[in-house]
Amino acid sequence: MDDYDLDTTIRTLGPCKLDSHLPYRTWADDKHIQVFVDEELSDHSAQGSCVSFEAAGPRRKLYFDSRRAKCAIVTCGGLCPGINDVIRAIVMEAHHAYGVPAIMGIPYGLEGFIPKCRHKPVELTPGLVAHIHRFGGTILGSSRGPQPSEDIVDTLERSNVSILFVIGGDGTMKAALSISEEIKKRGLKLSVIGIPKTIDNDINFIPQSFGFETAVFKATEAIECAHTEACGTPNGIGLVKLMGRESGFIAARATLALKEVNFVLVPEAPFTLEGEGGLLPALEERLRSRGHAVIVTAEGAGQHLLSTQSGTDASGNPVLGDIADLLRREIGRYLRERQVEHSIKYIDPSYIIRSVPANANDKVYCGFLGQYAVHAAMAGRTDMLVAKLQDRYVHLPLQLVTQRRRRMNIYSDLWRAVLESTGQGMLKGMLPPA
Repeated sequence: MDDYDLDTTIRTLGPCKLDSHLPYRTWADDKHIQVFVDEELSDHSAQGSCVSFEAAGPRRKLYFDSRRAKCAIVTCGGLCPGINDVIRAIVMEAHHAYGVPAIMGIPYGLEGFIPKCRHKPVELTPGLVAHIHRFGGTILGSSRGPQPSEDIVDTLERSNVSILFVIGGDGTMKAALSISEEIKKRGLKLSVIGIPKTIDNDINFIPQSFGFETAVFKATEAIECAHTEACGTPNGIGLVKLMGRESGFIAARATLALKEVNFVLVPEAPFTLEGEGGLLPALEERLRSRGHAVIVTAEGAGQHLLSTQSGTDASGNPVLGDIADLLRREIGRYLRERQVEHSIKYIDPSYIIRSVPANANDKVYCGFLGQYAVHAAMAGRTDMLVAKLQDRYVHLPLQLVTQRRRRMNIYSDLWRAVLESTGQGMLKGMLPPA
């Protein structure tokens, strides 16, 4: 459809000839899930189509002899609630269900594969991971930035690894695809399985990544504090900056969860500061009528208003300007010029949000992802990740999810609900073109 490749075929390492010893009566063999592509899955013209995905779950026949297989797990990119839960689920399923004799944890992301970095692998056992789900972060550590796929595959070969589980976001999934292509080039029988992790919720075709629900909950706590601060002083302004480089999902969801937000700014809806439909006149009117205001901004909002940034960070993302600094400066100037006494209270909870343990729902989600990832790997699937689409777990090819980053659709019911909740539909740039 257009230039958007919706091929959902999952590559396998070869025919599955070994019987599974799992004691189940239901199997996922040859099952496919029909998914209707709506605004939650894609903001592209793929909407409105019905797509078939391979169902996740245990298979009757296995490719790997699990008693001889060796697994490796690596976590990459920024932290996110639930990473330890996924690690634990993979280890427990591989060990107890399949009897895998060795599971190797790669320390500090892709750096852990590079000999000159001198990071020592960790042997992951059920005893070691039994309680890690109680804690935030990742017991393996993480890092950003690319590493040579050739060196990574060299290490996998030397270590006799059969299956690599890669936990990470958009950039990490691109790295996993590169690793898999190098494996294929060498003719190795090594499976690469991704588990999507992004606190920004911006992986293509993943409607909600693990940890996102926890992140939204913690974000609402920061917004509540900002509201309390704003109400505690004449013309108080609570300003909260949330994570979201290119996608405003956390800001939007947290705004809907807590109805105290008057203005929410996201990367998908470019706004103006002054003039008709500008944020600053609307803020002044709000203060004169109600005496306080709460503004929530995603970190990637308003980049068109900032000086052009140059360079990229360690993950290859463009360096962002500081939208919160711009807002504080411009709000202060505008209101002083109009002799409006005010007080701005600024809160940035980003590192708190991403570092906390997962809540109960996210823990359940992480457990399913880890288990289904092991089932897929044992059946020889590769170049894929496990995802939950419309309450069903499926296999997605890495090629599909790495084509673009997912962004919030401002034509969607989600954004309409945000505009209704805040009443900011009169701001320029908030409403999509007719």
